[in-house]
Amino acid sequence: MIGTTTAKRNAPPERSRFKLDGRSVALDRRIHAARGDLADLALAGILFSAHYARAVPFTCVMPGTPILSAPSPSAEAVTELLRGETFHALDVMTDWAWGFCGHDGYVGYIRREALDVAETVTHRITAHTAPLFRKPDIKAQVLDYWPMGAQFTGEVEGAFVSCAEGYVHVRHAKAISEADSDWVAVAEAYLGQPYVWGGRGHRGIDCSGLVQAALGQCGIAVPRDTDLQCEGIGLPIESDAALRRGDLIFFPGHVGIMTDGKTLLHANAHWMAVVKEPLADVVARLADDHAQPIIARRRIGA
Repeated sequence: MIGTTTAKRNAPPERSRFKLDGRSVALDRRIHAARGDLADLALAGILFSAHYARAVPFTCVMPGTPILSAPSPSAEAVTELLRGETFHALDVMTDWAWGFCGHDGYVGYIRREALDVAETVTHRITAHTAPLFRKPDIKAQVLDYWPMGAQFTGEVEGAFVSCAEGYVHVRHAKAISEADSDWVAVAEAYLGQPYVWGGRGHRGIDCSGLVQAALGQCGIAVPRDTDLQCEGIGLPIESDAALRRGDLIFFPGHVGIMTDGKTLLHANAHWMAVVKEPLADVVARLADDHAQPIIARRRIGA
């Protein structure tokens, strides 16, 4: 190139440089993607890492799939991704991808086969379980079943929403833009579903997953885990104030939703299911192990 010096031609390519001022800080690794060898580029300047990567968005194409603590089928499930939700990958391997969930930033490993190119979703499943038909006919072969909260790209054709995989009945789905308004009613739709640690509604759900799913379908994004929810949802309820429908009750490592002034709806390991029962019964059951069973009461809105 005319006018380019030899020194400039032989210079290494320019690279992005970051300056870390002060000491590297300790971050919650559940919601900040950083491991020994790699960190999210968004953390550059906050956390020191040998390497940084820019997140690449993918879409989950399985009805539901676990996010694991390590790249192994036997690793603990820390949360779950539903069909149509986004996963931001920082490290893509042959069988696994490491990164974080788009809706709450939760970090973990997901099977590579569960991901495909990023998709702009238009609809979400509102039924407890929605059959995916081969043809726009309720007598047609059912190809799969999608859980409540799953998202997909489709177009309404008569009584069905057509998508790449098949057809969903319009009574089982609604447009993404149509948020629900009653999170208690949404949560009640999960009654009877098995309690599964890390679940968010595909064949099972846990206590904080139920709260996140119910509020999420009402357009209210909240953190994944109970302790994060206790710090980040709504406002504290005065100790002398009566409880009401929609209030959130926090226990050590557990959370539930009040359906009225006395009844708690929650996914719990005691009954191994999503149930409704008197709040007083839950408190009595926990009293032997916890001097203060209820650690917080919080309310969304006025």
